[in-house]
Amino acid sequence: MMRVLGLETSCDETGVAVYDSELGLLAHRLYSQVDLHADYGGVVPELASRDHVRKLIPLIKEVLAAAHTQPQEIDAIAYTSGPGLAGALMVGAITGRSLAYAWGVPAMGVHHMEGHLLAPLLESEKPDFPFVALLVSGGHSQLLRVDGIGCYQLLGESIDDAAGEAFDKVAKMLHLDYPGGPQVAKLALQGNANAFAFPRPMLDRPGLDFSFSGLKTAVLTAYQQTPDYDNKKADIAASFEAAIVDTLVRKCERALKQTGLKRLVMAGGVSANLRLRTQLKDLAQRKRWQVFYPSPAFCTDNGAMIAYAGCQRLLVGQQENLAVTVKPRWPMTSLAPVNSLNNL
Repeated sequence: MMRVLGLETSCDETGVAVYDSELGLLAHRLYSQVDLHADYGGVVPELASRDHVRKLIPLIKEVLAAAHTQPQEIDAIAYTSGPGLAGALMVGAITGRSLAYAWGVPAMGVHHMEGHLLAPLLESEKPDFPFVALLVSGGHSQLLRVDGIGCYQLLGESIDDAAGEAFDKVAKMLHLDYPGGPQVAKLALQGNANAFAFPRPMLDRPGLDFSFSGLKTAVLTAYQQTPDYDNKKADIAASFEAAIVDTLVRKCERALKQTGLKRLVMAGGVSANLRLRTQLKDLAQRKRWQVFYPSPAFCTDNGAMIAYAGCQRLLVGQQENLAVTVKPRWPMTSLAPVNSLNNL
């Protein structure tokens, strides 16, 4: 048995959790910096780092109390060591490594996107390996074949803007509040998804890569050329969302056919999008495939996914040395496999 304290500080959310390898998730808390960055229309790295410093220790104390766990009952600490904002990552890494040293327990630096990838394994209905994974967030759009923890084959990725990044940029065009992605999705509920014929990028060619910069430009052009813009804003949002979702779903279908697999895992912030979930569920029902995704609370950045991912590696003896390092850029395919853990 292992009880792990997980820390997530890669960007603008401070996440803390306690995960027990036998009892499951004992407690988790998340503090969002949305209000802090709203006036700037995006994340200000220096402000993010300072806020993590202010919030992390109080959240750790709160989570330990909620988990009815004393520091001496913690067996290891997992923290996000990349990718992300360098300063924000350092806050979590230094705090995690310092507590591990003080408490005499091992520590593990976790890949942020591996945390997202494994988040569906926190649910009661878990996918078996192998499966195809769609990772969609503000910084990443990737399709991977997953044969086990650390056994990742990149099938396709965005060659420019990630899906979440495209959502945020379109939100700015439409003068919506930060964070933009959820605001676009909310506005889209009021619009006609067929009002604008936006392109479905790269579906007319083979392969599994994504490209959303052209779609973003098409939205900007529609915005500039629509005289009654205020009356069409919801239609633009709905048509844009439909184009993104159609593209992601058809690429997932292509990836499953290419690999011959029948299980799909979707994770990352954009995986909370209701239109995307609905269309993937419909696809899975038609094709007799299975689709898995985390509950909405674990779609965005959170400490639970870091505690869980770190626990799986710590259980087989992996840990960090005393040096504190972070990796703002870190290919997930470079991670070491956890061969002894196949189905969890």
